[in-house]
Amino acid sequence: MNSYRIGRIAGNWVNFTPPIRGGLFAQYEKDGPADISKDPISIHAEQLSQFFSTTSPTLDLKPDEDSICTEGSTVPEPPSNMDNTELVKKALDHDLDQYPSLDALTQRAIVEKYRALHQKIKAEGYYDCQYRQYAKEMGRYLCIFAAFFVALKSEWFITSAALLGLFWHQIMFTAHDAGHQGITHNFVIDTLIGMFVADFCCGLSIGWWKSSHNVHHLEHDPDLQNAPLFATSPSYLASFHSSYYNFTFLWDKAAEFAIPYQRYTYYPVMGIARFNLYILSWCHLLSCRSTTLGSSKWTRPTEICFMSIYWFLFGYCLVWRSIPTWPLRIVFVLVSHIITMPLHVQITLSHWAMSTSDLGESESFPQHQLRTTMDVECPAWLDFIHGGLQFQAVHHLFPCVPRHNLRRLQQLIIGFCNETGIKYKRLSFVDGNKDVLGKLGEVAAQLDLMIKCQKHMAETGESGLH
Repeated sequence: MNSYRIGRIAGNWVNFTPPIRGGLFAQYEKDGPADISKDPISIHAEQLSQFFSTTSPTLDLKPDEDSICTEGSTVPEPPSNMDNTELVKKALDHDLDQYPSLDALTQRAIVEKYRALHQKIKAEGYYDCQYRQYAKEMGRYLCIFAAFFVALKSEWFITSAALLGLFWHQIMFTAHDAGHQGITHNFVIDTLIGMFVADFCCGLSIGWWKSSHNVHHLEHDPDLQNAPLFATSPSYLASFHSSYYNFTFLWDKAAEFAIPYQRYTYYPVMGIARFNLYILSWCHLLSCRSTTLGSSKWTRPTEICFMSIYWFLFGYCLVWRSIPTWPLRIVFVLVSHIITMPLHVQITLSHWAMSTSDLGESESFPQHQLRTTMDVECPAWLDFIHGGLQFQAVHHLFPCVPRHNLRRLQQLIIGFCNETGIKYKRLSFVDGNKDVLGKLGEVAAQLDLMIKCQKHMAETGESGLH
């Protein structure tokens, strides 16, 4: 990293809002002296507060509250007739009440403890990959794939479809590891492993995954931007702009129709979610984004080659040539893709039931991760089913730690949370599902209330809230 260093600062660093998320900064004046009547932080805070107070569709900030914003508050207000301001403020107040203060001293103390924990993790070898565990994983993958091939040759088409889906479900855990460079910690080697597993074996772009997933691990998570099908917080009950997709999700009749039923459509949509990943993968590879974000010159053409081979093998050789009839082909494709549903449920489980409020740049990285992520408790013998994703909060704190070390690392995280006073949420898989469905139902009920209030105001001119 030394080659990228442009200087050093004296004292403690103060975070700024990046320009991509609405951060405004004093312009450099080449021909004249800069205005030094205010320090850069004050200039930034004043501009940011003014920006939000005039453009935010979800929260009107006062000048002394510049450290707090929401997902939809970083862009000019899009067309919307929904007002979710009070609901967003309520969610923000809840988080501010439940978690450590955002004052500089408190957050700095958390960061210092986090850095000390990181040094301990490095010293005790938590970043060392247990390659013998991957030998076991490869044995399991090969057994499942062999069983799929035998069932296909025996013309047990539905059975073979289920086994293929199970193969995809299991092997994608290794793609996740490679995407985080958690196997060899070498960019080229882990990228090639990720391409072979994700692009060649599963038809999904590891480049798209890394591009999206890196943002997912920070904030303004694109995985939470699922309008018009789902809204996981009141912030999404209005039009909002995605800084990742550079696209404005407009609140429209489709969202108004779908959101009230989201707790019932959750599992059906998760069952076919893999088809959406195919689309996102190709959209990424065919866009300029695939050549700029965490990629090298060789990654894009290699991915296109691998994914093209996948579609030739899966689409032509398997589905078209090996399955005799159209009804069987359709059932085969649906079964093989629906079997991967637990993977999509697992991914959403750890985030959708948690807070999605953005408390701003003053919140420390470890507090933000623990506030927005939960872990799923399960016995050690079931780890292969969850693939390490059950330790999502632990993983978010230290993304490059190999997943086979996460169960051990969890004990250190528990101690860290006890020291800092940050809540560490852990639920069983069943209770986690109940939490997600409860959250989806709660947001749907909030939408129903908003619509009723809106209609009442249109008819009477009064809010109806007494």
